[in-house]
Amino acid sequence: MLSSAQTVIVSQGAVEGVQSPYTPTSGASVTVFRGLPYAQPPVGELRWQPPVAPASWQGARKADTFSDSCYQPQHTSNFVWRREAFPVSEDCLYLNVWTSDTKRQQPVMVWFHGGAHTSGQGHSPIFDGSELAGQGVVLVTINYRLGPFGFLAHPLLAGESLYGSAGNYGLLDKIAALRWVQNNVAAFGGDPSNVTIFGQSAGSQSVCALMASPLAEGLFSKAIGQSAACVNTIPEQDANGYERGRKLVDALDATTLVALRQQGPETVLAASESTQWADASRITVDGWVLPELPNATFRTGRQAKVPLLLGFLADEGVELFPVDTALTEEGLDSFLTMLWGDNGQALKQLYSQPGLTPGEIHHAVVTDYFMAFGMRRWAEYQQAIGQPTFFYFMDHVPPAFHLYMSEPPELSLPGGPRSGGAYHSGDLALVFGNTDKVGFDWNDVDRKVSKNMMRYWVNFARSGDPNGDQVPLWPAFNPVLQSTQVINEVPMTVQGVRRPQLDIMAKPELL
Repeated sequence: MLSSAQTVIVSQGAVEGVQSPYTPTSGASVTVFRGLPYAQPPVGELRWQPPVAPASWQGARKADTFSDSCYQPQHTSNFVWRREAFPVSEDCLYLNVWTSDTKRQQPVMVWFHGGAHTSGQGHSPIFDGSELAGQGVVLVTINYRLGPFGFLAHPLLAGESLYGSAGNYGLLDKIAALRWVQNNVAAFGGDPSNVTIFGQSAGSQSVCALMASPLAEGLFSKAIGQSAACVNTIPEQDANGYERGRKLVDALDATTLVALRQQGPETVLAASESTQWADASRITVDGWVLPELPNATFRTGRQAKVPLLLGFLADEGVELFPVDTALTEEGLDSFLTMLWGDNGQALKQLYSQPGLTPGEIHHAVVTDYFMAFGMRRWAEYQQAIGQPTFFYFMDHVPPAFHLYMSEPPELSLPGGPRSGGAYHSGDLALVFGNTDKVGFDWNDVDRKVSKNMMRYWVNFARSGDPNGDQVPLWPAFNPVLQSTQVINEVPMTVQGVRRPQLDIMAKPELL
């Protein structure tokens, strides 16, 4: 077992971890290694370049402090995603490792945080890995470049690339982190042949994209996606991102790469805001990391051949997508007809309820298209290539709180702390077993749901199957039965969720 100051050797030198301040329910002693560099700082000439392997060091590096977060604006929100001010830097390509035993070959779980590809950090308290490490996995969380630093695409950048590629630097960071894991995780007691990547929201979309990327082949053996897919969220229009990138670079009045790289980070962020680039920070089809739209890769069965566990929550759209209060009945009908033709009215009937406005119906349709439909399609694609696929729907309602603030004020919702429903991100504290470490108003039902989710996730990381002792049976997904595990106080299996709505959405090939 580990002492309070465990030292291990990685490719760059010795690193000394510290004992986690949290004791998991298993009673194991967990050591955390904070702020380990997996790439050189992407500054100066390395801004908007693929990550470069980190330099070595002499002596033992103290791994007792998390790195700064990647450069991002302060996130304001009236709901759970509000973030307090915290140190940010372009020097941010670091990861963190939690382990309970360096002598065993334990399964490895690598976490990609969400945040719309513009915000977030892998070391938020809600992502503390102590409880999962206590369950017998090595847990890795990373920071990756965000916003224009991670996803700006422009012909100038493509022109200097050996591969004619621009954008997706945030995805390349994830690939570099996975290579670091392959080379070093054995020193922490992890099995490099048994790596599960998992993420939520933008992190889940990244999991999906890495499954479609030839550069990530062989770097992971299982995947978990929580609340976002890549098979229905990257539009064909401006798929390479150049149109948006030109607007941002023009706003900076930079005509050369030298001038572009001389811009201060705050200036770059300001330009991304003024040109609305930040509203669509996203993965692009760059021809190298992603040679084509991920939907094309998945549709033709050329994605990673790995087991997949994935799903979504009952109330993903609450506060995540705005309600168009000005939308008229005619506007709603036009929207539905544009996307689903003659089936649009049938879809409208399925979502219509007494008292709902056209804007609220539109909101429900859009939410299900981006979340429920995208996740189901991802599941269908993976099952079609013969890979074990497990689909879930969480309708357990957790308390709402400021997820990413270390000492948050209580989030006051008019209907009480559970009036947000099963909201987008409401699964995070449950999956990491961090109820009672973050937030307010947890109860025994929450703790039970969390315990089951952790068991399912850890079982899957071990074997590619969430089933095992002490959890209800979870049948694999298939396109006929559409077996879906409902995550609640007592998990149960149903034959599809919102199936009539999603079946209509699937009729036209929109992507």
